[in-house]
Amino acid sequence: MKDLAAALFGRRTRRRWIHLILGGALAMPYVFVGSVIVGPLFGDKQFFGSVAAQLTSFAVGLPLAAITALFPLTRPMSVAAVRALCDVPGGSLADGPARSRAARARTVAWFTLHLGFGGIISGMSLALPPFAVFLIALPVAPGLRAGSTGSPAVFDEPWFLALAPLIGLAALTALGACAAAAGGLLARWAPALLGPTPADRLAAAEQHAADLAVRNRLARELHDSVGHALSAVTLQASAARRVLDKDPEFVREALAAIEDTTRRTVGELDAVLGVLREADDARSTEPAPTLADLAGLLRRTRAGGLRVSADVAADVEAVPPLVSREAYRIVQEALSNALRHGGEGTSVTLRVALDDTGLSVTAENPLPPHSPGSRPGGGHGLRGVADRARLLGGTARVGASDGVWRLDVRLPLKGQQWQGQP
Repeated sequence: MKDLAAALFGRRTRRRWIHLILGGALAMPYVFVGSVIVGPLFGDKQFFGSVAAQLTSFAVGLPLAAITALFPLTRPMSVAAVRALCDVPGGSLADGPARSRAARARTVAWFTLHLGFGGIISGMSLALPPFAVFLIALPVAPGLRAGSTGSPAVFDEPWFLALAPLIGLAALTALGACAAAAGGLLARWAPALLGPTPADRLAAAEQHAADLAVRNRLARELHDSVGHALSAVTLQASAARRVLDKDPEFVREALAAIEDTTRRTVGELDAVLGVLREADDARSTEPAPTLADLAGLLRRTRAGGLRVSADVAADVEAVPPLVSREAYRIVQEALSNALRHGGEGTSVTLRVALDDTGLSVTAENPLPPHSPGSRPGGGHGLRGVADRARLLGGTARVGASDGVWRLDVRLPLKGQQWQGQP
């Protein structure tokens, strides 16, 4: 008995009942238009007292509702209502307007069924509860009988008075059963009529891939800019601490380099966070650094104690902006690796060359004594270098040979792989 009551009047059924009432409310304007169309056939006096006239108006209004269901917003609104009230798994429903003719047809079918079932259950919800309460109270309220209300004489019959409360309860149970059945049918049909089509699934997959690409890009930018800055600042502060009392001029230079590094990194971090917030108009957003900023990067790195021999045999202004930005990050990661794993005093040989087909970036430094042949820990930055090269259609080779760690990257200046990317 408890399970039956829960099935007829439980929380899920009540929520689906509200969904049906919403459908009945949406159906009312169409029923009104239908009444205007069929009213002359019945006449005013016959129309308002005729169940047949009102059912005819309802039948005429549903096709009108089906036509308006072709509007793009119908499916998003319907999906939102189903997710909120029908206890249907969200993943089984589509997002956004219908993209194909078949999807629009299914949306029309859903909207028509929702308004049809909703109109019927709404009418029953308006009529049956007052009638059931009247029947339940009839045996104990003599004023409700024929003498004062003009009700049928049968209401005074003893057998009817004994059955009236049972009939009232049966009416309420029937209403609950109809609402539960209609709500259950709509919940069962919702995935089939409002579910994603192959086109929707493809669009969702493309959006997911785009989101992952943005996340990977942000991860690379944060690793390269912030990671390099922390490595450089750590070594600069360490060097300044050791000679604090012996070489004040060096300490001043180190502190200036720390200030410059942190200020620039804050700007880069703000730019990355601006992308993350989708705020292209962020007030303090700065452009991403390019090879034109390479001199400043080398100066700050040398201030941290890294000995860098740079041979930039390239007109950095002639490098396309996208390639220039990625090449700057690759150089930054190469210097960060040398700082992080080699420490102060490590020497790095950097070469940047440009020809008609592409840009070459090569960085070499001796392996630290504790790591012959491999880099200890991490690895995210090197994967980022490989990702940057791959996205531009280039190549990246990283590894150790004869006690030297070598990074060799080749980036094409033109290619279908990267044209049109931001």
